[in-house]
Amino acid sequence: MKYRKLGASDLSVSEISLGSWLTFGLGVDDAAGRACVDAAFDSGINFIDTSNIYGLGAAEAFLGKALKGRARSSYVLATKLFFPMTETDKGLSRAQIRKQLDLSLERLGTDYVDLYQCHRYDAQTPLAETMEALGEAVKSGKARWIGFSEWAPAQISAALAIPGAARFVSSQPQYSIIARRHEPEVFPLCAKHGIGQIVWSPLAQGILTGKYKRGAPPPAGTRATSPDMSGFMSHWLNDENLAKVDRLRPIAAQAGMTLAHLALAWVLRRPEVASAIVGASRPEQVAENAAASGKILSADLLRAIDAAVA
Repeated sequence: MKYRKLGASDLSVSEISLGSWLTFGLGVDDAAGRACVDAAFDSGINFIDTSNIYGLGAAEAFLGKALKGRARSSYVLATKLFFPMTETDKGLSRAQIRKQLDLSLERLGTDYVDLYQCHRYDAQTPLAETMEALGEAVKSGKARWIGFSEWAPAQISAALAIPGAARFVSSQPQYSIIARRHEPEVFPLCAKHGIGQIVWSPLAQGILTGKYKRGAPPPAGTRATSPDMSGFMSHWLNDENLAKVDRLRPIAAQAGMTLAHLALAWVLRRPEVASAIVGASRPEQVAENAAASGKILSADLLRAIDAAVA
């Protein structure tokens, strides 16, 4: 496993990180989840990403149990807040940041998180209030660094312009071979200000592994067949995307890689990307994805990929 510095922080994170959206505490039972966490550590993964909204706290609670007994310095832990935990507990107000951070720490069984992220932008709360509260979280030692997910360039710039505000070190965008909208503006803006990218869904919820095929039902045991994990897949599982995957298959073969390795190596080709978050329901998936770290794509392969998905 190779490691990269996360933005302007002092965090060194594994190129492949373990996520927990729709899996731990929800679609994956605890025994399989623990096996996935163990496989992550065995593979050199040191970065684990979660959120309070995942399973309404269930993912954090699972990780708190699964990580118990491991040296706190042996992993980088990130969580988030924004989405409604109850009808009234939502957003990025000062009160919510204080409350949700404490609840997350309690579930995670730790005194601090390495990275505390705004899961989305809160247009209902003054940005200055959000940034001040995040600064308080850092000063208290409960969060070492802060980040955001899916903020627009204007929102990022507005936060950076607040005098004395705590500095963001990470951005968490959706990014894959078939989802590239953040490349033109967000990537260069963040790079200019020492903000690294931690990309989510680099395999497009499994579409870019090649396991799903046009005209065929999803294979048994895959995310698309799980009531708990398939809710967002309709965006990806369509003929247009599956046709792109078909055009990528010979390119992966030419590179001597699996499609998953091709897709992960593709996002990691960007120096702005510190880590690619992968989810898993089985430990062998974790090990397989971790093995993509360090793989390099030639200029010819990159041009072929662009042509295949154009």
